[in-house]
Amino acid sequence: MEIAVAEVGVSAHPPGSSNPRITEYHAGTNIAGYDDKVSWCSSFINWSLGQAGITGTGSALARSWLDWGESIEQPVPGCIAVLWREQPTSWHGHVGYYLREDNESLYLLGGNQFEQVREHFYPKATVLGYRWPSTHPVPAPGMRAA
Repeated sequence: MEIAVAEVGVSAHPPGSSNPRITEYHAGTNIAGYDDKVSWCSSFINWSLGQAGITGTGSALARSWLDWGESIEQPVPGCIAVLWREQPTSWHGHVGYYLREDNESLYLLGGNQFEQVREHFYPKATVLGYRWPSTHPVPAPGMRAA
């Protein structure tokens, strides 16, 4: 999480240019070389986990995270939250680090949230699953991920 938090504020550039940091996020995925004009939420998660020595999915598709690590029933801060976009059965999705929730929303830290690395909220009803790296023990509820 510390690595991801340190990236807060990284944002897409206006048309005609591209943020090289976002291109760097894509480098470890199946869309290496792409610019900041394509969806980059999954690329950001892959990059930030990779910086911590954790292998991600290698895919730029948000829903690829549904097959990564282990599924956890209850979210813990720092787990990967996978959401649907458009409709639950489409291939479109979003992925970010779970921070907290309230009655209606969950709050994620992620990339490509309004074209930035930032915190944003999403309807709880859009959650497809929560994932945790198989190589690390799941923290007890109420504990923060390192």
